[in-house]
Amino acid sequence: MNDGRATSFGAAAADYEAARPDYPFDAVAWMLENMPHGSRRIADVGAGTGKLTRVLADAPDAEVVAVDPDPEMLATLRSAVPGVPTFVGTAERMPVPDASLDAVVLGQAWHWVDPAAASTEIGRTVRSGGVLGLIWNTRDSRVAWVRRLTAIMHSSAAEEMLAAGGPTIAAPFREVEAGQWEWSRAMTRAQLHRMADSRSHLITASEDERCAIHQEMDRLFDELGLRADETIEMPYVTRAYRAVRS
Repeated sequence: MNDGRATSFGAAAADYEAARPDYPFDAVAWMLENMPHGSRRIADVGAGTGKLTRVLADAPDAEVVAVDPDPEMLATLRSAVPGVPTFVGTAERMPVPDASLDAVVLGQAWHWVDPAAASTEIGRTVRSGGVLGLIWNTRDSRVAWVRRLTAIMHSSAAEEMLAAGGPTIAAPFREVEAGQWEWSRAMTRAQLHRMADSRSHLITASEDERCAIHQEMDRLFDELGLRADETIEMPYVTRAYRAVRS
């Protein structure tokens, strides 16, 4: 991982689990559809609290392991997705043998890694013809109020990377394919605040800065007429990428 913020999430594991969205099944299925037929040995790297792990674990005959640098996140994952083996590690240092996997996936995580080193290391663990899949849920900032919310919370490393053209995947993986899915979820004020608290900028910010951000969020919600007992539709765009190992 290439940024101290990457290992800050354990402090907000409960907020991350409660407020971050799940991944659309269709996007996850697309990411893995080129996996060798009949094979389902998958590692979820940067697995966090298991948002992506649980989708993978529901697939028929899937053998899933979860890898993350933060033991606190993995502890939450073990409660959320019982029975999935967990290991401390990173995309650059995978705790699995050579050619032992059919796919490696990363949800909301590739922007924290060294793409060249991670591609090489994941290439070591994935057999020829296996898949590397990357996926992000991002708020749709084409919508004016969402754009204002993002400005208040500050853009994330993921949003900056995707805006700059998307992820880089290196050898031994071949050309990168991309897919996109649009959807929305109803969220309350409280969920929106917890979502903000799960972001690396707020986790590592001072108490004064966190308070100022939440106050500004509340001013926006007041303008939108979002009362405490109501929900607003948060529009999302899920972006997924896949590449096959040579």
